[in-house]
Amino acid sequence: MIDIVTDLRPLLGTARDQGARPTCLAFAASDAHAALRDGWCPLSCEYIFFHAHKRTGTPPNRGASLAAMLDTLRLDGQPAESDWPYLDAVPFDLSQWVPPIDVGQCFGRHGTNGSNLIPPIQATLDSGKPVLLLTMLSHSFYTPGIEGVIDPANDEKPDPALRHAIVAVGHGTVGGQTAILVRNSWGASWGAYGHAWLTEKFLTPRLFGTAILTEDIDVSSRAAAA
Repeated sequence: MIDIVTDLRPLLGTARDQGARPTCLAFAASDAHAALRDGWCPLSCEYIFFHAHKRTGTPPNRGASLAAMLDTLRLDGQPAESDWPYLDAVPFDLSQWVPPIDVGQCFGRHGTNGSNLIPPIQATLDSGKPVLLLTMLSHSFYTPGIEGVIDPANDEKPDPALRHAIVAVGHGTVGGQTAILVRNSWGASWGAYGHAWLTEKFLTPRLFGTAILTEDIDVSSRAAAA
């Protein structure tokens, strides 16, 4: 039985799908950012992923770091998804991987690293803010149970080689156990329409980083100067 305490899913639209690209953090940051704005308007994952990699000089076949993603949100911002829609694959010729020249207004946002403990995550969710979660994965994450519940077997261990970013969008209890409701970027067919309940038993040993997006920033003057 699931008892819901806080549920921020009404702030977000349909769960999106990153496909085969290593863009989970771009999706998580984009959706957390969009959830804090009035009305649901998806923001460009492609734009934020591009600028995070431009900032660090890493190739686009690798995931972006949390620090680079937070810096990009703060310094570059991101436009609406429709201004630079997500690509199935980065062009082979990377000189062709550039934002459109007519990209629209970019929205910036401050962010900060958060706590890896469950109570502060719950408190942030209760304040109406999603939380970015960096986790290690294991078998049960790929096969959410009934109602999207993910509760590992006692002998199931996290795999440090499998790292993934998701967004905490609620919390409650599952069968009396504390659980965090998360939004994934594997499409609406995963879990409960793209969401799942991670029990404390699953999340606590696998969580290695969190971040919270805070106040918005006007990045237009910086963009004009560039």
